[in-house]
Amino acid sequence: MAYVLLETKGHVGIVTISRPKALNALNADVLNDLSNVFTQVAKDDNIYVVVLTGEGRSFVAGADISAMRDMTAVEGQEFAALANSTFLQIENLAKPVIAAVNGFALGGGCELSMACDMRIASEKALIGQPEVGLGITPGFGGTQRMPRIIGYGKAMELILSTRKVKADEAYAIGLVDKVVPHDQLMDEAMKLAESIAVMPQVAVRQAKLCIRKGMQADINTALAFESEAFGLCFSTEDKHESMSAFLEKREAKNFKNR
Repeated sequence: MAYVLLETKGHVGIVTISRPKALNALNADVLNDLSNVFTQVAKDDNIYVVVLTGEGRSFVAGADISAMRDMTAVEGQEFAALANSTFLQIENLAKPVIAAVNGFALGGGCELSMACDMRIASEKALIGQPEVGLGITPGFGGTQRMPRIIGYGKAMELILSTRKVKADEAYAIGLVDKVVPHDQLMDEAMKLAESIAVMPQVAVRQAKLCIRKGMQADINTALAFESEAFGLCFSTEDKHESMSAFLEKREAKNFKNR
């Protein structure tokens, strides 16, 4: 891939958007590379958790305005469809995805971070949805994911006013889950990823699935999802080992992830 890099450390896949001269702005090439890398991640049984970040001083500064300026209505809709397909691919990945927001996360960058399961921000992060000021709406999920994450009123305020928030305010309103010193960002993201990677992965993935599906469903349907996942885990070797270790007052070992 020309614009998205993948490396692994243990059972953690590190995905880095690498278009630093354009502040990692999203165009069709970047989105296609991102999709291809996450397809590779999905197939790699050695990767349990993903950390997604950007190269340089930006996570993703937004969609590429130079690419969008002369688009027709049809082309704009097709561009949004490509981005939404890619972001849904990330959101629906069985493996947890942590956004390490290292700088600007504006427009499509904010939307990309919200498609991830968790967000850790550098103290230098700046986050927002500036699209209305450019004469368009957010098109990569911002109008849908932001109110689900931070609530209706605050999402309305940020999207309609285009106000950007610094890391501390983003944390206060729930747009990110943790803020850390800039030079500690990747260490903190890796620490969280590794703490998840050592868990029984069937349980991890079923829990993620329940949370994601449940957020889109009524409580009765969501509880049915949870009951099904709960029961499925009882058929795993890891459930037997974990519960036996608890009762025997020892550390669980040799998870088979099955």
